[in-house]
Amino acid sequence: MHTRLVPYETLTAVQQQQLSALEVHPEQLPFCGDMYCALNALLARPNPSVKGFALLADDTPVAFLLLKRAPCLPHWADEHSATLHALQVDRRQQGRGFGKACMQALPLATLEAWPQIKGLELSVDADNVAAMGLYLGAGWLDCGEAYKGRVGYERRLSRALTPTR
Repeated sequence: MHTRLVPYETLTAVQQQQLSALEVHPEQLPFCGDMYCALNALLARPNPSVKGFALLADDTPVAFLLLKRAPCLPHWADEHSATLHALQVDRRQQGRGFGKACMQALPLATLEAWPQIKGLELSVDADNVAAMGLYLGAGWLDCGEAYKGRVGYERRLSRALTPTR
């Protein structure tokens, strides 16, 4: 199966409809939200500093994520970074490596969208063992900082980006 991370705006109408039907397990909702909220954040008030990406398996959407850059960054992010939000892998597709595929494709997708970005950052619930394993296994580094988030304590993770030439 071939996977690729593509900008939301390149999806066909059928792929957009398929993407809107993605669902996560109910216990994941407090951490990543649902597709309705993620797409609403992207589409309700379009902003060049917020981009959506879908992971396609062959040509079918199986995952989604949002990236934000300044001036839409959260308070904890470096102004030269992009932050990862709302990573969702369809619950019917979980356990098949699609989260890992998103993480592997994300650096290049970020640099193609915003070449000036120096790094990626995210905030993850400290008790979300699966997500922490995914991110750390994909080369993200724990910044050693925790803060009280809306669900529990959040850890900040980062990953440097290296421009390709």
